[in-house]
Amino acid sequence: MWFGELDISTLENWLWEAACSIRGAIDAPKYKDYIIPLIFYKRLCDVYEDEIKKLAKEFGSEEVAKRLVSQDRKLIRFYIPEDCLWENVKKITTGIGEKLTEALRKIAKENPKLQGVIDIVDFNATQAGQRIISDEDIHRLMQILSKYRLGLEDVEPDILGRAYEYLLRKFAEGSGQSAGEFYTPREVGLLMAYLLAPEEGEEIYDPACGSGGLLIKAQLVLREKKKEIKKPLKLYGQERNPFTYAMAKMNAFVHDMDADIQVGDTIRNPQFIEGSRVKQFDKVIANPMWNQKFPQEVFENDPYNRFSFGIPPSSQSSDWGWIQHMFASLKENGKLVIVIDTGAVTRGSGSSGTDREKEIRKKFVEQDFIEAVILLTDNLFYNTTAPGNIIVINKAKKHKGEILLINASKEFAKGRPKNYLTEEGINKILDVYFGWKEIEGFSKIITIEEARRNDYNLSPSRYISLNEKEELKPIEDILIELGEVEEERQKVDSELREILSKLGFEI
Repeated sequence: MWFGELDISTLENWLWEAACSIRGAIDAPKYKDYIIPLIFYKRLCDVYEDEIKKLAKEFGSEEVAKRLVSQDRKLIRFYIPEDCLWENVKKITTGIGEKLTEALRKIAKENPKLQGVIDIVDFNATQAGQRIISDEDIHRLMQILSKYRLGLEDVEPDILGRAYEYLLRKFAEGSGQSAGEFYTPREVGLLMAYLLAPEEGEEIYDPACGSGGLLIKAQLVLREKKKEIKKPLKLYGQERNPFTYAMAKMNAFVHDMDADIQVGDTIRNPQFIEGSRVKQFDKVIANPMWNQKFPQEVFENDPYNRFSFGIPPSSQSSDWGWIQHMFASLKENGKLVIVIDTGAVTRGSGSSGTDREKEIRKKFVEQDFIEAVILLTDNLFYNTTAPGNIIVINKAKKHKGEILLINASKEFAKGRPKNYLTEEGINKILDVYFGWKEIEGFSKIITIEEARRNDYNLSPSRYISLNEKEELKPIEDILIELGEVEEERQKVDSELREILSKLGFEI
């Protein structure tokens, strides 16, 4: 895929060169915190220059165009003062950290939509009396980032998302647990957006939006489906990390998409409220932090009645807390797509006694809201090697009383350091989902009664055999099978005792 001058390989080599230029100055996982805002800044300046050149053709010269724009900001998407342009700032050789920070704050002041977005990094900050990133490193970084233009005709709008994805992927091991909280692999995000099937004018919400990738992909999928869109999607998101929140705002801005992004902890303090309940949307899509734990009282004392299906176990996982929040955020015929830990569809099944997660899952199954469960391969995500499940919950299911299970654990290509979903794999999943098909070794349609018999275990691997000798069954599946064998044994014993009793034998 090409981005004007920048193809994927060139983009990645360019970013790697940029990262190497500040190697040693800061920890590798922090490279993106400096490189991404600078790429955003350069993109703004290049687009601004493109628009000035376009206006110059209309008004006779760039000088006239700039003067008119300074007087009437409606002529342009955003305004950048002359002394704040990339080309002028990069020429500074002394005190560049301070002057760069001042320039970014000035741009934010001139453009209210960019406040808290472009001005989030202090390039002059110190730690223990030492500069975090030196003027020399900033100057060298800006020279490297000056190699390519990022204007309207030079790159596709997703340049920021691609850059962020590459830097996360490159430093995934160093970033540890935190990295994958903020970015869903591109191909997984696209699959989820296709499954969501957004329609014109709909309100789409991501309660754990990270860098905004899933919301952006929903809009891109709609643009792909309809070349002329009269009513674009209305995008809403919430993110708890202030830097990542700013990333989401940058991402939407670069894509020319209007997105209402709020900062804060969604489970504890949801930002989209209407009256006494959370705001409801047409579609919801998310990749929240898996197996997150919240104190019991967070769910028990929720003022918005979001957790009516049951209180998730605070000691184990709040996956079904996230799902219930998303469900409470759905309109009457709404649909949600979430990617979550595989344990969310198996935990508690086959065990004796009650289990909170299983009881919540049982209610979703019995009320016929779960439409599909798709098992992905392992080592796709940046913060874990574990596989994930995509769960589709639909208040307007077409196939009542049925659940589609897809075992896509073999649909991937090997990558370094992570595997990735192929286009063929994505198309195969979508064909089965929208065609509601059964394919041996890949998909199966079960009834609510069948889910009930399997103690509400919805793992695709429980029902779909890949016919591979080396594949071991999950322990939850083994426990269910043992339970079924024990039930059969007890039934046979009961029938035998009844026969012997009729024959006059004492048991």
